[in-house]
Amino acid sequence: MAEAAEAMYRVSAAATSSDERSDVYQQLRDRLLIGDIPPGARLNIEKLARESGVSPTLVREALLRLEGDDLVVRVHNKGYRTTELLNVRELEELFQLRLLLEPWAARQAAARELGGPSRTLLEQAHQMAQDAEIDGIDRQRLIEHDMEFHDGIVRGAGNRAVQRAFERTHCHLHLFRLSPPHLDGRHTAHEHTAISEAILAAQPRAAEAAMRDHLTASYERFIRTVPLA
Repeated sequence: MAEAAEAMYRVSAAATSSDERSDVYQQLRDRLLIGDIPPGARLNIEKLARESGVSPTLVREALLRLEGDDLVVRVHNKGYRTTELLNVRELEELFQLRLLLEPWAARQAAARELGGPSRTLLEQAHQMAQDAEIDGIDRQRLIEHDMEFHDGIVRGAGNRAVQRAFERTHCHLHLFRLSPPHLDGRHTAHEHTAISEAILAAQPRAAEAAMRDHLTASYERFIRTVPLA
């Protein structure tokens, strides 16, 4: 009995520790995304630990994950600093890459007549997009929806090489940092609805065209509304 109780304690402690790690990472990520910690800022691990009420070790582990997200960078002998915002050229290059990958992915997803978890995810995103068209959507919820929507389509294409290439761009995190605080997501929601309807109806050409139109419109909105270096 004692051994069983000790084993259960170890499992519970490990789960709590894992939850705490995730919480610290999420908290720091959110601060970076909303600009509470500005671009290009040096990060003091001890200060971040005090502000978060956790150990410096947990902050270091979170920073390693954030480095993988390309939100922070390690500087030799100087610790970590936050990455800079995308400039005009980097934004253009990011959308050029997305225009190569995502219209094709939307076409493939429609051609494969998605089933199982992929279809369920897209149906949920489709419903949220329709709701957002009517009621609007706050900035934080929009970025989560946008990530799930585009990630789901790329996964639905069934090509792991394309999926890895897309994931390495961390495009949604970078674009969220550029987004204005009072972002109107209804245009995005309307475009997502058109894409998801084409995929769910198994119309490859329409899905490809709708994704291309969406990415082009999204890029133009950024150029018009976001001050870029």
